[in-house]
Amino acid sequence: MQVHQAVASRRSIRAFLPEPVPGETIRRVLALAARAPSGGNLQPWHIDVLAGEALDALKATMQHQLKNGVEETPAYAVYPPSLPSPWRDRRFQVGEAMYARLGIPREDKAARMRWFANNYAFFGAPMALFCSVDRRMGPPQWADCGMYLQTVMLLLREEGLDSCPQECWAHYPDTVGRALALPAERMLFTGMAIGRADPAHPVNALETARAPLDETVRFSGV
Repeated sequence: MQVHQAVASRRSIRAFLPEPVPGETIRRVLALAARAPSGGNLQPWHIDVLAGEALDALKATMQHQLKNGVEETPAYAVYPPSLPSPWRDRRFQVGEAMYARLGIPREDKAARMRWFANNYAFFGAPMALFCSVDRRMGPPQWADCGMYLQTVMLLLREEGLDSCPQECWAHYPDTVGRALALPAERMLFTGMAIGRADPAHPVNALETARAPLDETVRFSGV
């Protein structure tokens, strides 16, 4: 697989097959992903990988939290408050496109909440990854983590695997922190579901739109 094929085929998968991900595969991917760019070579990412009983235990804990309406102080705001256009429009459009594929109308809030809860079961993925970062790190180091995670996702595609980055876990930093035994100075950034996409599930046919090049890029002297 060439790089452009990995980029074009990467999707945020929201329904996975139960087929396990081999340990040697994820080790190979993460070892190579460490070559991602990092300012000053800080390599600020801290990664935890869960599968098997460890993953099942976290899923069970989250089922309990959701069932009992447990809420936590988010680690950070996933989206800016009062998100203006065009960003608000893009977010709205992708949400509507996804729920349309699922056959869940906008007015059925309960069904939408039930579907969203699948995030906290990693959409049935057999493996999960969490990225945390030292609280002393700033925006440049968070950008490094993003580049690292994108590298991971592209390498997963080369291995025939799929993923879904999940910032929703920032809403349960205490639960995840306990499950991973994160030290107090470490801040949860994001989770990621890893496995093979279920080709029969309609949600995986969703292909999100991207803005035209001239809407996001300015060229001078090119």
